[in-house]
Amino acid sequence: MLKMLRKWVILSFCLVAAISFYGCSNKNSQEVNTADKQEVNTEDKEVNTDEKKVKVSVSFNALKEFAEAVGKDKVEVQTIISDGIEPHDFEPKAQDLAKLSEAEIFVYNGLGMEAWADEAVKAANNEKLIVIEASEGADVITNEEHEEEEHEEEDEHEEEEHDHGKYDPHLWLSLKGAQTEVINIKEALVKADPDNKDYYEKNCNDYISQLENLYNEYNEKFQSLKKKTFVTGHAAFAYLCRDFGLEQNSVEDVFAEGEPSAKQLTELVEFCKENEVKTIFAEEMASPEVSKTLANEIGAGVETIYTMENNEDDMTYLERMTANLTKIYESLAK
Repeated sequence: MLKMLRKWVILSFCLVAAISFYGCSNKNSQEVNTADKQEVNTEDKEVNTDEKKVKVSVSFNALKEFAEAVGKDKVEVQTIISDGIEPHDFEPKAQDLAKLSEAEIFVYNGLGMEAWADEAVKAANNEKLIVIEASEGADVITNEEHEEEEHEEEDEHEEEEHDHGKYDPHLWLSLKGAQTEVINIKEALVKADPDNKDYYEKNCNDYISQLENLYNEYNEKFQSLKKKTFVTGHAAFAYLCRDFGLEQNSVEDVFAEGEPSAKQLTELVEFCKENEVKTIFAEEMASPEVSKTLANEIGAGVETIYTMENNEDDMTYLERMTANLTKIYESLAK
């Protein structure tokens, strides 16, 4: 009887221990499974967050700002031409094309600014890529120097290179031109992400209102001036001049190619003296030394002017455009 009682006590103890062990094991297993599920859910959330952003690849900085102004938190924008590189001389490498292979939208300026764009799109081999030429539909300015060359010699190869040199590409440096590019970018975002059409439309209209307000402010100022001509290091401001009825005379041509001859520099010096030019505008990427030489020759000051092709001084497009207009206005008002 005593032996039997001992057996029951031992058996009961083992049973309780087994149940306890199973309970703990089951609890631990549930905790592990819960943790795994939480980890999976977290990963899913991260993936979903990424999926909500439209991946946009743009050629240079100004277009990046336009895309971000319209897309805001619903876009992820990458720039192909890195800061510090002269866009007119840029040739894409394999790592640059990798951005296009992953993007949903590719925005480039056009008008010969990115002669490499067509081949880059082909090489990226991205069937879902929406390609948008931001200058499409704009009232473009023909490059007079190129027209003269065409009259002298027909060059079929040049026509095949996306009209490189035929048009002035610097549309984004005009507040009116910027509006065209912003609208085209908005249309691309709506096409890629139609569910958020109203969001993109509102952001686009808000940004265009800011562009229009800045235009109206300075149009009134420029109309009050007698002097209308300013001198730059790079002939990039024809569209801006058209906005406000101004004229530019420049050290370098539209595509920042080459430096002026001794004869051209002499003529530019005479022009500056005749028109009482007090300021020579220079850009970091376009012969600042020649601009400084010209300024010294006529006793003028040198001011930096932004072309928005790179991220300059960590300022926004609107801030840099305001700085440009202010400097030009003040130089003409002297």
